[in-house]
Amino acid sequence: MKKNGYLIKVENLKKYFPIRKGVFSRVSNYVRAVDGISFSIKKGETLGLVGESGCGKTTTGKCILRLIEPTEGKVIFKDKNVGDLSNEELHEMRRNMQIIFQDPYGSLNPRMTVRDIVGRSLSVYNLVQGEKQKEKRVGELLEVVGLKKEYMRRYPHEFSGGQRQRIGIARALALNPEFVVCDEPVSALDVSIQAQVINLLKELQEKFNLTYLFISHDLSVVRYISDKVAVMYLGKIVELANWDGIYSSPLHPYTQALLSATPIPDTRVRRERIILQGDVPSPINPPSGCRFHPRCPYAKPECSQSEPELKDVGRGHYVACHLVK
Repeated sequence: MKKNGYLIKVENLKKYFPIRKGVFSRVSNYVRAVDGISFSIKKGETLGLVGESGCGKTTTGKCILRLIEPTEGKVIFKDKNVGDLSNEELHEMRRNMQIIFQDPYGSLNPRMTVRDIVGRSLSVYNLVQGEKQKEKRVGELLEVVGLKKEYMRRYPHEFSGGQRQRIGIARALALNPEFVVCDEPVSALDVSIQAQVINLLKELQEKFNLTYLFISHDLSVVRYISDKVAVMYLGKIVELANWDGIYSSPLHPYTQALLSATPIPDTRVRRERIILQGDVPSPINPPSGCRFHPRCPYAKPECSQSEPELKDVGRGHYVACHLVK
């Protein structure tokens, strides 16, 4: 697969959700869902974004697509700042930026046939002329994702979870995008179906030279599909590296704890489980210094006093930890 040049660059991205109280709905505080993250993705590459629920992964994906407006920071797509685009320019840009949603049950309109769900964007962007051409294109898309073209007459309730997610993938591919945000696309599926959908995503990436931001809380899934992995904790990226660097030599204590909980297929290999103490702090009032320090088994006084910088420790392996020099 050819990989040259960055398709997506995220620079100091922040998203704060205001908390309003009182009769006049005055802002009393903010939920710091995403709090200053930066990364880049090359064309044809997959970046896995990993972390616990509530760490800001999905918000990051939606900010990149401007489904929600970032509070601060830049998203550069093909050398254009997505935040500076007018509504018309953003509409045109969206042809190249699509999303596959987490819930295959809630993301498909139950009152629409598969033909209308997959083909709606084709009509919006005037990519087909007439119903016959639309049906032909929808049929091709369904076959690409492993479904029969005859299924276009059916409604979502007539399909299994895995089939519904394939319909969601076909919808995302309808406009021939270059970049796709995969927002936990297999977390709602049975384990036996997860591998099929992941294999399909890999095949489609090879076939259409797609670039993915793959959001997940499951490190074993991310390992199978990603070229690079970014680990998030409480709105911050704490480690970023190629997948082999993350899995063979994790440097941040949080990454080490996540990996220790990942099942190993080889029963002969034993891995010591790292049990984190306490709960994830609130993103409304995050801890001072390193946000992981209240749960870190190796924390030192400086960890609570100053925030560590995400720095390159060699071979493109970035980590934000005072203990890693």
